[in-house]
Amino acid sequence: MPKRMTYAKAGVDIDKKSGSISALVGHLKYKRKGLGRPIDLPGHFTGLMDFGEYALTLCTDGVGTKLLIADALEKWDTVGIDCIAMNVNDTICVGSEPIAFVDYIAIDRPDPRVTSEVGKGLEEGARQSNMTIVGGEIAVLPELVKGFDLAGTCLGMVRKDRIVTGQAVRSGDALIGLPSSGIHSNGLTLARKIFESNDIGYRKRIKGLARPVGLELLEPTTIYVRQVLRLLEKSDVHGMANITGGGLRNLIRLRKGIGFEITDPMRPRPIFDVMQELGGVSDKEMYQTFNMGMGYCLVVSDRDADAVVKAAGRGAKVVGHAVRGDSVRVPAMRLEYSKY
Repeated sequence: MPKRMTYAKAGVDIDKKSGSISALVGHLKYKRKGLGRPIDLPGHFTGLMDFGEYALTLCTDGVGTKLLIADALEKWDTVGIDCIAMNVNDTICVGSEPIAFVDYIAIDRPDPRVTSEVGKGLEEGARQSNMTIVGGEIAVLPELVKGFDLAGTCLGMVRKDRIVTGQAVRSGDALIGLPSSGIHSNGLTLARKIFESNDIGYRKRIKGLARPVGLELLEPTTIYVRQVLRLLEKSDVHGMANITGGGLRNLIRLRKGIGFEITDPMRPRPIFDVMQELGGVSDKEMYQTFNMGMGYCLVVSDRDADAVVKAAGRGAKVVGHAVRGDSVRVPAMRLEYSKY
């Protein structure tokens, strides 16, 4: 019987992380007045600032320990896509269009081979997002980092009357899932520990996977920008969530007093089945750590659901509906998450 592995045992306790965030944010009291003042939308995926008839949005994120896999395979040409994706997919959750990006690389020593390959991914991510990379920074920090770290910050904009706040979500609304390309850029610490504990190297091919383990884990994060912005032009979307760290818990952030019931979950990609079996990971842990095949969600009126699914394209489907309460449930698996 495989060991019951968890994200916390692998080294990342998401509840303690939330406590650390609260400890930091508790000190951030000052708010600008006038043009650029904040628009209060607590718990959402990006910050908003008042800019006349528009709101500007700003968010930041990185690639995480997926970079260790890139280092092991000496394959860095896709992690830039992940860096862009982790930011722009948060940006669009409020209906904002990404317009500009800056990257930050902290590296132990200058290495043009690495930064050139990272640049290829950043360029591709920017192209997929229709967004300009306007600047960045490479910091050489031999005493602070081993290898390199990659993060970025995204600026977006949205007309204030088009902001998707989640407050329009009502009990009975349909929850539509968009498929993920794989593990994306969350939960890689647990994923790595699962394969390491089973003495499975990243270049190894194993039953159930079409490619070597490392290439499965490096599959770039899906960028949903063009797809979602197109849907927003055609449909009345009540709320959206990027299914990243925290898995299904991300849905709880949309609106207080509204929860969700997942009645027809998306089929997880083979990489998730393999990891769950090798690590003896429970369903509850899998669905609060990984995207499990569903990378992004939209909430729309039940009467509009079929049209939105059709417009969304391949792989999109209704996975459940909004209900009264403050939890996300998957009844068929007896799963319930009541906090983010």
